[in-house]
This record gives sequence, structure tokens and C-alpha cells, in this order.
Amino acid sequence: MISTRTSTFTTHGMADMKESWISLASHLGTLAFCQNFLHAVLPPHLRSASLGFLKRALGCYSSYCYFDIAEMDGDSTNELYNAVQLYLSSFVSTSCSRLSLSRPRNSGTTTFVLSNDCVTDVFDGVVVRWEHVVTQRQSQTSSGRPLPDRGFTLRIRKCDKDLILNSYLDYIMDKANDICRNNRERLIYSNSGGWWTPVPFKHPGTFDTLAMEPERKRGIMEDLRDFAAGQAFYQRTGRAWKRGYLLYGPPGTGKSSMIAAMANFLGYDIYDLELTEVLSNSELRKLLMKTSSKSIIVIEDIDCSANLSNRSEASQASVPQSSSDPGTPDAASSGKGGNNKKITLSGLLNFTDGLWSCCGSERIFVFTTNHIEKLDSALLRSGRMDVHIYMSYCSYPALKILLQNYLGSEAKDLGQAAARELQEAVEKAKMTPADISEVLIKNRRNKEKAVNELLEALKAGAERNEKHGELKEECELSGVEIEEREKRARESPKEGSDCEDDSRRKWMMKRRRRQNESEN
Repeated sequence: MISTRTSTFTTHGMADMKESWISLASHLGTLAFCQNFLHAVLPPHLRSASLGFLKRALGCYSSYCYFDIAEMDGDSTNELYNAVQLYLSSFVSTSCSRLSLSRPRNSGTTTFVLSNDCVTDVFDGVVVRWEHVVTQRQSQTSSGRPLPDRGFTLRIRKCDKDLILNSYLDYIMDKANDICRNNRERLIYSNSGGWWTPVPFKHPGTFDTLAMEPERKRGIMEDLRDFAAGQAFYQRTGRAWKRGYLLYGPPGTGKSSMIAAMANFLGYDIYDLELTEVLSNSELRKLLMKTSSKSIIVIEDIDCSANLSNRSEASQASVPQSSSDPGTPDAASSGKGGNNKKITLSGLLNFTDGLWSCCGSERIFVFTTNHIEKLDSALLRSGRMDVHIYMSYCSYPALKILLQNYLGSEAKDLGQAAARELQEAVEKAKMTPADISEVLIKNRRNKEKAVNELLEALKAGAERNEKHGELKEECELSGVEIEEREKRARESPKEGSDCEDDSRRKWMMKRRRRQNESEN
């Protein structure tokens, strides 16, 4: 009974399916007849107009709208197409059915690009759909190969059109610029003859390898991060989107490494400005105009790069104009025309904080010096040098970073006794990270030997500083400067061997001089 009923149901199902196929074939035949009839009756231009009208009529009832972004805009490349391509490749998954591989010029990163596939994206809660379309053109190249016609189609809801066109496309352009900058090789520029010459920047220095206290590094990184993301803030406050850093301290404390870490952290190019190659203030201004945004402009050793002495000292040392011959070259160079033939402090101040410095955005000025006391106070004020960073001698937290960099081990791995000795010695030794790095590099294959030699060098430095401090204090009490004592010691070791005898001899000479003056 059950088998008979099942057979009956199967027979009815097959009969219904057969009727459905017959009905579908009939409809298709009717459509084919109508199409042939229209082609035979209607002329081509009327058929095209009818199809266009039909598409517009159906589009009125559709909730979506479509935008095509072609690869070529006339004879030039469409920048928006390249931006969309980079942006989608940043998050497209290799699970897509078809992808194209691409490696941009001057880049070491391979990117994925859609190839006749679709992907969805979400922006401010709005879902959009991208489709990459590749077709073949009718025209061919000189080699006989057909040219591909590529483009993206963006599908969005009509109600989201304003948001997408006003914000989403700008967001894609910004993200694509960031991706392009991070993928490509960074450059360092040097100036010569009024032009910038670029070379690849290969410095591996980062904040992770920089020998500095972690708290200070975090503060600097946070300040750089706020600057890079502060476009809206600078526009709202009416300030130029730039920031100045002054790195000062003894030689070998890592000022150049700090600049490399800043460039690698932000992904910026570096413009290394050599002031001795700049002939005038106007040339300095032209060099500034030729720098790009998202860059670091560096002037190292500014205290000795050019004759930019303190203005108060320069005014005291200046010669009155009446006492000089107006026909001499020196007098001519001090006139109005001569100021344009050399770099002045005023020109440098305008370079960092003048009206011309605002012609550009997202630029960082970094000055370095070993003697901050030689710089004019006008150059150090906020707005020109906003952040002053003292690059000090190596501290114990910085030493631990150096041990990790060169020996691959932390200080605690060396044992408590060795770590305690290193901590006590490094605070007193006042050695630069460069000096300590040289000891570790020389013995990097033997960890134990490297630590022992480093400990000996630190103890020797601490003992030397201790003796130097006692000598300085002793000679200050006796009224004799260290430099004078060392000079006399080199000239006459016996006479300069005792600081107390020198002070007594000097006191006797002063006493005789006063007596002679009183008698006269």
C-alpha cells in the first residue's frame, strides 16, 4: 500500500516538472520571437533609445546606484582607481576566488588586487560593494596584443550617496597614501647647488633598539603619534601643521639614531640640510619649498654648521660702519644687498617659523647640537623648537637595551651580582651609548667576555670621573682652574704636581702685586 502511494506521488511530480519545462520553453520562445520582431521592425537608434529608457525606468524602482571608476581618465591614469586598488588590497583575503599579485615600484611588499571579483566594505555603518571588471578593448598595441580595459564598480544604496561621495572616497585616498608611503622605500635627501638629491634610506634604527629610558621613549612616540594624527587640531587652532625638536647632549649619545627612529616610526622621508652648502636666505627658502609633506627636515650640529652666533654677542662684536671703508668687500656684504648673499639667523628663523614655513603640511624640523648654550634664545623658543630632548649618558635602563641588542640577553640573565655591579658602575661612569656599544660589538661572540670588559670599562670610567671631581673641587677651593693646572703640569710636572703649592705661589704673587700698587 505504501509503495503504491509513493509511486503515484513520483509520477505526479515528474508530470508537474515536465509541464514546468514546457511552460518555460514556451515563454523563451515568445521572448525570442519578440526580440526578432523588434530587431526587424525597429531601427538600431530607436532600439538603443528604447533600451536606455527601459533601464532608467527600472532604475527608478531600484534602491541601489552604481558608480564606475575607470583605470584611465582620457590619456592619463585615474588616481582614484589606483587608490581604490591599494585600499582594497589592504584587507582583501586570499580566500577570494581570483586575485592578481602586484608589487609597486620601489616597494618590497607584494599586494593582492581583485580580478573580476567582488568584495564588500563597511564605512560608518554603511555597507558598500566593490566589483573589479576587466574587459578587452577593440584596439591593440604595437605588439598585436589587445589592451585590457579595467575599472571598479561601486554599488551603494541611494540613501547613502551623500555620505559615500563626500567622505568615503576621501577616506580611501588618505588610506591609500598611507599604504603607499609605508610600502615604498623611504628616502633621505641631501642638498647641493640649490637642489635635493635623494638616496634610499636604509637605517634600521627604531625606538625598540634606541638606548633610552622606556618612559622617555613612550612620551616621544606619543607626541609623534599625536602630531601625525593632528590635522584637524592644527586647522581648528589656526597653527601650521609642523613641529620642532631639538636634540642636544654630548657626542655619541644617539642623536642621529633618534632621528632614524622617528623617520621609521612615522614613515617619513628625511631632508638632511647642510647649511654650508646654502649660499643665501633666498636659496634656503627655495629649498624649503621643494620639500614634501610627511617629511623630517634635519639640521645637524647647528652650532657649527654656519656662522649663526648669538645676536647679543654679534652686536657687541660688530664694528661701527663709520670706522670701515664703504668700498671694501666686508662693508658691502654688511649692507642690504649683502644680507642676501649669506645665511643669517633671521633667515633661519623664517625658515622654521616664518610665513614660508606654512607652505606645506605635516613636516617636522629637527635640530641637533652638542652645545645648546651657543644657540640663540630666539631659535629655542616654542613654535620653533617645541620639544627639547636631552640625550644623556647611558643609564642602566638604556644599558639593558644595549645588552639585548648586541648580546641577545637581558641584564637579569647575567646574574644578580653582575647586574648589580653594572647598575652601580654605569651611573658613575658617564659613558655614552656609542662607547658602550663599541665594547659590546667587539666581543659580541663571547657574552661573558663582553660583560667582563664592559664592567672593567665602566669601573675605569667611574674611577676617572671620581678623581676628576675631587680634583675639580680641590682646585676650586684653592682658586685654581683645572685647565690652568693641567697646562702647568704638562709644561713643568714638578711645579704642577701639587695643587696646594700652586695656590700658595699664586696667592704670594697677588699679595706682592697689591703691595706694589699701594706703594705707587
